[in-house]
Amino acid sequence: MPENAGDPDRPKVLWFARLEYRFHSWRERRARARGLRPAVTPFPGYGGVDWVRVLGRVLIVPPVRTTSSGEFEKVRGWRSFLAVPVGYAQVRIQIAGVVHEVVADRGGVIDTVVPAALEPGWQTLTMTVENGEPAETRVFIVGPDVRTGVVSDVDDTVMVTALPRPLLAAWNSFVVNEHARQPVPGMAVLMERLVRDRPGTPVIYLSTGAWNVAPTLIRFLRRHLFPPGSVLLTDWGPTHDRWFRSGMNHKLTNLRRLAVEFPGVKWLLIGDDGQHDDEIYTTFTGEYPGNVSAVAIRRLSPAEAVLAGGRTAVDDHSAATVPWVTGPDGAGLVDRLEEVGVIET
Repeated sequence: MPENAGDPDRPKVLWFARLEYRFHSWRERRARARGLRPAVTPFPGYGGVDWVRVLGRVLIVPPVRTTSSGEFEKVRGWRSFLAVPVGYAQVRIQIAGVVHEVVADRGGVIDTVVPAALEPGWQTLTMTVENGEPAETRVFIVGPDVRTGVVSDVDDTVMVTALPRPLLAAWNSFVVNEHARQPVPGMAVLMERLVRDRPGTPVIYLSTGAWNVAPTLIRFLRRHLFPPGSVLLTDWGPTHDRWFRSGMNHKLTNLRRLAVEFPGVKWLLIGDDGQHDDEIYTTFTGEYPGNVSAVAIRRLSPAEAVLAGGRTAVDDHSAATVPWVTGPDGAGLVDRLEEVGVIET
């Protein structure tokens, strides 16, 4: 039955979205016939002292081969896209002894808010599907007295990817293994300093990348000593009315959500001039000026700008109500943020 059948008020579902769901359902049946079962891949979420935003995805994942020494093989990007999403799976979430039953979306993504009574800082929860092994993940609970937070883009902001160019995006996403990806110089130091100087500061990595690459991204951040944080990605598939999801809408929606969820927090927004971060942050700052402490835009090098298909124009923010700084790398942004008083010298 079509997803909008019997309900004229529901949005009409794009035929390609229905086709995608049927294709994944066929893959799921084949995987189950081979004896494979779904599991939850959890992602770090966030919350307040009485609620939690739980993130994850239900997948049937192909087995990862090991080397002769017993170690897992290096994982190239394309392998993460072989996993089969399990749509509308029933998921059990356990937090501090309390169990919640939720349903994943059409693409197997779990993005839900549940009540919980937790202390500020990193806390753990577990998720289970089909009575399988519980998958443990962490969520960062923002204390009621916290007044600062960090939101950072990923591609070309913390990780050198040249993502805007389609061929390079495909190369980085599907071919290059995680060990070959390089961090932007100085960005880990910048972000670690922001967290160290303000204990309890939440960190949100907000990207237009697909949920498929979340495990790779999390390992990359850990390996290069970026502070741990929640990861907000998206799904590359079609929606009910679009062939592909809007990356700008994804970022703006989540920024607006953070402003509503944490009205007392001012966010430092970090991005680059190779995509639409300046435009996105300009829009958000205009809507929620009281929820932004500063904006830091990394300028791409000439070579990176060529690979990225050029730079986006950075507007004149000299009259902005919040500090707006640019720099070529993390060290440059630290200097500029010190000049405007966002980072203490």
